[in-house]
Amino acid sequence: MTDGGENWRGATSDAALEESLLPEEAAARTRRKCEKTYLDVLGVCCSAEVALVERLLAPLNGVRAVSVVVPSRTVIVEHDPEATSQSRIVKVLNGAGLEASVRAYGSSGIISRWPSPYIVACGVLLLASSFGWLLPPLQWLALGAACAGAPPMILRGFAAASRLTLDINLLMLIAVAGAVALKDYTEAGAIVFLFTTAEWLETLACTKASAGMSSLMSMIPPKAVLAGTGEVVNVRDIGVGAVIAVRAGEVVPVDGVVVDGQSEVDERSLTGESYPVPKQPQSEVWAGTLNLDGYIAVRTTALAENSTVAKMEKLVEEAQNSRSKTQRLIDSCAKYYTPAVVVLGAGVALLPLLLGAGDPERWFRLSLVLLVSACPCALVLSTPVATFCALLTAARMGILVKGGDILESLGEITAVAFDKTGTITRGEFSIDAFRVVGDKVQMSHLLYWISSIESKSSHPMAAALVEYAQSKSIQPKPENVAEFRILPGEGIYGEMDGKHIYIGNSRALARGSCHTDTAPEKIDDLKGVSIGYVVCDGDLVGVFTLSDDCRTGASEAIRELRSMGITSVMLTGDSAEAARHAQQQLGGVLEELHSALFPEDKVRLVGALKARAGPTMMVGDGINDAPALAMADVGVSMGISGSAAAMETSHATLMSSDILRVPEAVRLGRRARRTILVNVVTSLAAKAAVLVLALAWRPLLWAAVLADVGTCLLVVLNSMLLLGEGTTGRGKDEACRATARSLDMRRSQLAALASNTAAPATAVRSKASLMSTRLPSTYEPTSTAKKS
Repeated sequence: MTDGGENWRGATSDAALEESLLPEEAAARTRRKCEKTYLDVLGVCCSAEVALVERLLAPLNGVRAVSVVVPSRTVIVEHDPEATSQSRIVKVLNGAGLEASVRAYGSSGIISRWPSPYIVACGVLLLASSFGWLLPPLQWLALGAACAGAPPMILRGFAAASRLTLDINLLMLIAVAGAVALKDYTEAGAIVFLFTTAEWLETLACTKASAGMSSLMSMIPPKAVLAGTGEVVNVRDIGVGAVIAVRAGEVVPVDGVVVDGQSEVDERSLTGESYPVPKQPQSEVWAGTLNLDGYIAVRTTALAENSTVAKMEKLVEEAQNSRSKTQRLIDSCAKYYTPAVVVLGAGVALLPLLLGAGDPERWFRLSLVLLVSACPCALVLSTPVATFCALLTAARMGILVKGGDILESLGEITAVAFDKTGTITRGEFSIDAFRVVGDKVQMSHLLYWISSIESKSSHPMAAALVEYAQSKSIQPKPENVAEFRILPGEGIYGEMDGKHIYIGNSRALARGSCHTDTAPEKIDDLKGVSIGYVVCDGDLVGVFTLSDDCRTGASEAIRELRSMGITSVMLTGDSAEAARHAQQQLGGVLEELHSALFPEDKVRLVGALKARAGPTMMVGDGINDAPALAMADVGVSMGISGSAAAMETSHATLMSSDILRVPEAVRLGRRARRTILVNVVTSLAAKAAVLVLALAWRPLLWAAVLADVGTCLLVVLNSMLLLGEGTTGRGKDEACRATARSLDMRRSQLAALASNTAAPATAVRSKASLMSTRLPSTYEPTSTAKKS
């Protein structure tokens, strides 16, 4: 016994020592041990049950976190399955009468179901009691109806009372007991039947929203096939760099890059746009997207838990659990409202008796009506249900909004600032001209240096320069770059073969301290929109020009914003000439142009726009935009493949590069704000109407119950109208836009394929070297007006 105790203590101390020495590894091991369990809990109808669920599960060993999503009746428990099993969690919740069940993987949650036996028995007995005028003993069946339907209410009410929580079940039980005390058995049965039936209908109303939330969980298939061996493995066991096979009709299980095969992929699950996207070697694919018509081999670039769809799921969960400022205000008021009304109800019942007032039964009924009105369920649900439905609709449209506060801010937007490169424009540059300046460097050497240094950048202009070098049979070697630096708002710097090389705009030209006396005549006859310079050891050795076109739908999106009374401006690090060229392509729809900006200039201008025009949105995609995105009331990052820094600091993310999603997001935010306002007004008006009716005429308990639970149902149904937002009014126009985007993507894919075919085999880019050295970089060269 002693040895065993010493061994146990020794093992514990060793584990503690290891945990203290390796805290990160211990934390990672703990995270691996934990799993998330999703439960459908029908007994959660308002925020009062949230505290009850947390108090029930918090004491359980191994439970790390509990979150409750009230609108969809979902409880998410993060726990150690070895310490606390799923069945144990379900048993604890069901012990309090919360009707919990584990949601199976890929299921849509609470499905349409028949009413419980308690509701059916209560309804049948209450109906039979209505024939009491024919046979008086049948009136006693109304009391039986109350008893038949009450058990779930009693269990939940007892669980709440034992933990000093005042919830709707407890208040309804007091009302039923009061009706029985007054010998009004029909009213007691009606209270139970109305309350339980309304709860059931409310649960059915939440089915669609619950299905939308759980669909995120079932996007990724649980298994994948290794391309080399054909072995079927668990998705969570696939490491980075593994090659998996994805056949036609299968869902891509992990984020990665195509290394073999060609196909078309439907990315609707992420972007909200249902049209085929061509994929070929070096194309990126994302987990949760559907391979339509071909075989592709994919080299993974992320673990399953770090995939784009996993991040989506996490963001949606966090957004659902976050509370908006309106919800926080309502919750704080409700915290004092319920106890105050309970005290008032007790006073209405007791004071007339103490003062000897007449008709004590009327006062007692009035106090019961006040007690029923003391539960602010409908008011508390007004905001979270609407927010929940709007967030799901946004996710289905390919817009990830990081919380209710952001959603409300979207509805207040009065000004939008757009970045240019990669936001208003496609970010798909082509080299119009490339010239060597002087005779110090040969073209082949210059292209070799440029392509090798630019291979370490993820900026669209860098990709254009690398592809141009490859078309000239130059193979980039990024591993030979001795030093690499990003120059925000200017370009990049690198060292190769002992040479100090700057590539970028006029600021990079000035930083390189070169003599620019001969630069103007060298570029006078160059055609293109944007111009860049190459400086080697203080001398200008190269000049190139690029062009980029505006996105399909950019002009239409800005016109839609203008029709909504929203000011649109452009903030770009490019020159005034490039900004004017984009404005010309857009048809002059932008109201302000700001060019030649550093990241700090964008922050300053966004702050000025907020002070002058009101709540402001910033839309961008690059690392240079991250500070401005954080500064704006709502920062929106563009596209799945945008800068990681931009996605991290933004408040919302467009999963596609469709700029038309911007006005749709604002429209959804405005609709959500209106829905919340209608819900709050309806909730308050219903309670006020019942109290006025009780004071002016006769206190009716069943009317108070019907107003309370009926208003809850109306709030849920009204909020669920948001689930249809974004799917109406698009029809043929949206299909045409999708087709246009698909054709544009096909053209660019074919152009790239033709370019690669024309170049020798030695010009094919080494994907492994690019993936291992790719770093974020942004620069926007100085521009010159395009010559006709």
